[in-house]
Formats: sequence, structure tokens, C-alpha cells
Amino acid sequence: MADANETSGMRELAEVIERLRAEGGCPWCSEQTHESLVQYLLEETYELIEAIEAGDRDDVIEELGDVLYQVMFHASLGAGTKNENYTLDEIAQRAADKMIGRHPHVFGDVQFETADDVIAVWEELKKADKPGRESTLDGVPQNMPALALADKLLGKAAKLDLVDIGGPAPFAFESEDELGPLLLAIVASARGQGLDSERALRSALRELQIDIREAEATDAE
Repeated sequence: MADANETSGMRELAEVIERLRAEGGCPWCSEQTHESLVQYLLEETYELIEAIEAGDRDDVIEELGDVLYQVMFHASLGAGTKNENYTLDEIAQRAADKMIGRHPHVFGDVQFETADDVIAVWEELKKADKPGRESTLDGVPQNMPALALADKLLGKAAKLDLVDIGGPAPFAFESEDELGPLLLAIVASARGQGLDSERALRSALRELQIDIREAEATDAE
């Protein structure tokens, strides 16, 4: 449970945002929309990732605050926008309800032995929560960075036996410190030959997604 100081801090930040957006407040803030704020949400998220990787406590706190500010700003917009009318409390409650439902081994009487069991049940519960989705690819953000998208799609492909992630690796690495320079060398080589690594990977991922959908369709027959 949050202590009094945490509750006070959240309340103050909410009041700051309302003051900024109110008449007589900040002209720039009062003009913002969900769409106009997307670029800042992305920027703040990447800055948070950088702070986490650097391991500096003060930077992590600052960047977490900046991401929280974005979330609360969107909540403030939702509360004051016709046909939206949602609040930060509703957002938090929806998230709490989802986490409780997705963790029956913690909040219910189900028992799981391993993290893999948890992931498997999570996926099944997610399907139940999203009955309109016909594929595990539905809902996967296509605008993710290509490498992050590749990692996510490979996980889904492995479950359909389209790739063998657990088999003998064609490239063996002792650590990410070894992997990084090789990836950089591949990008450098592609650049030297006039090729776009990001576009090339995204093209390959589009083909992988076709294979995933075809495999799902075959399994459903």
C-alpha cells in the first residue's frame, strides 16, 4: 500500500497538471492532445531506459517521474475530453484488476511451479480477455524498434515450432558484450553496401508474421 507521502506526491502532481492546463495556466499545455503528446511519451520512455541502463538512482527517479507525468497528463486530458471521461483512478483500477486476473497463482488458489507455467497461463487469460483477436499477432505494436519486435515475434514463432530457439546456436556468445560488436559490425557492413538494416529486418519480420498466421490457421483446422 502507498504511504501518505506517496499519496501526497501523486495528488500534488495531479494538481500541478490541472493548474498548467487550466485557463490562465500554460498556453502550450492547454493546447496539447493525446496525439501531440505521443512523441514526448516516446522520448521520455527512451530516456528512462537509458537511466536504468546507466544505473544512476537520481536519474532513474527523475525519468520515472517524467514518464509518470506523461501518464497523468493523458489521464487529465481524458477526464476533460468529451466521449472519453476517464480518470487516473479508473486507469489504475483497470490495471489492478488486470494484474489480479492475470495472476491467479497469487490472488487465487491456483499453483504454478515455474515461470514458464505463469507465462503460458498469462497467454491463455489474455486470449480470454481479448476474444476478438484471431491471432497472437493481434495487438503487437508494429512500430516497435525492429530488434525488439524481432525478439517478440521469435518468441511467438517458437511456440508454433517455426523456429528452434532452444536448439544448437549457429552463433555462440558468452555475453551481450560479445553480441553487441557483431550486431554493430553487421549494421556497418550493410551501411557500407548502401543497405538499410532497419528496413531489411522489418521486411524479414513481415514474412515471419505471414508464416505465423499461416501456422495458426493450419493449427485451427
